[in-house]
Amino acid sequence: MSVYHVSTRISSNLPASEILYDLFIYRMDSERNKHAIVDVKQQAPQANYETQLHVTEEICEPLSTIYIMEVMLYRKTMLKTLCVSPQPFTKMYTLEDFASGKAWSSIKRENPCYFQSTGTTKRVSEGDNTVVVKISKPERPFIAKEYPIGSPQDPFKKSLIEQQINNRFNQVDYPNQFNASLCGPAAFFYCLQKDRPDVYVQAAQELWQYGKTKIGKLEITLGVGCCHPTGHFYGDISGIDWMTLAGLRDSENAVLSFDNLDSPFSGITMWNTLTEWFEKAGYEKVFSNVGVTQAGIQGVNELNEYIQKGYTVISLINDSLLKGSSSERTTYPTHWIVWDGPVNQDSEGTVHLKLFSWGYISDQLKPGNDMFFFIKRFFGGVVFKPLK
Repeated sequence: MSVYHVSTRISSNLPASEILYDLFIYRMDSERNKHAIVDVKQQAPQANYETQLHVTEEICEPLSTIYIMEVMLYRKTMLKTLCVSPQPFTKMYTLEDFASGKAWSSIKRENPCYFQSTGTTKRVSEGDNTVVVKISKPERPFIAKEYPIGSPQDPFKKSLIEQQINNRFNQVDYPNQFNASLCGPAAFFYCLQKDRPDVYVQAAQELWQYGKTKIGKLEITLGVGCCHPTGHFYGDISGIDWMTLAGLRDSENAVLSFDNLDSPFSGITMWNTLTEWFEKAGYEKVFSNVGVTQAGIQGVNELNEYIQKGYTVISLINDSLLKGSSSERTTYPTHWIVWDGPVNQDSEGTVHLKLFSWGYISDQLKPGNDMFFFIKRFFGGVVFKPLK
């Protein structure tokens, strides 16, 4: 168990002596319980606008653990203290960021901010009493070419994205790439949504607001094409899934931009890339038997042992293994799934596996098929400890 001294910074043009802040730093578990390490009210910042160094509760998590920071700002006047934050400012950082003084951004709007106009009014008798206040507002990062801002079908409209984020937080639905080749990112964000719903929500909010986010050491920065996609969204992919799934894949493409719903090649995810995403986000890999050749019954048994012990299992298959696939004879790797239980056979020899794929958690294997059918379309998997 350890304690740390943590801080962040505030951006303002007021004297630091006129500002107060609330600071709440916590992480959330898979059951949506908050575990706070700092919770202070109406504290005064230092002269350089850095908060005080606050001592955390005793912590046994590694420095790579991601925490959510909430800040409320207040302005002191001669008569009273006014809350100037309509809602908490939120950002996520690792425990290491907090402890090393790196929990802030060089871009002022990505910090808790409060700015006041420096204009002064005059008496009417003294002439013109007009004060011009210029307020800058950055362009929204995501704008679909076929559905621009103001369109009734705008897939990135704020109210729509907020509703989708709320649904994901409450597990009303799950990532769904539809026809886009984004099963790897879908597997990653499904695991994040399940293990750390607070981190999933924060990442989605930051992508919508800034066009970028950082999950642990995993930086997602989108290109112009991905932020201004073309294609028919409705019935194909939601705004939140485009931001997260296509955004993650686009940030990894050095040559090709993922800017269209019909960009299959630039959406392919290899296992080394998928593993890197998980590890950068803080997951610990404990086993892998994934490859271009079938992993066989031994590979099934190996992954069964891990799923029964509570580990996260992401598996590579040929999609002809699943219901709804029109493919029957192809036996090369095409699709990532996440196990939600072990592979088993019923009394008639039919194989079953409850899994996540295409937005659903169920036994999606084609009915009536035996283990031979399964292993011809099974290419092993990667095993991680659930993220905490």
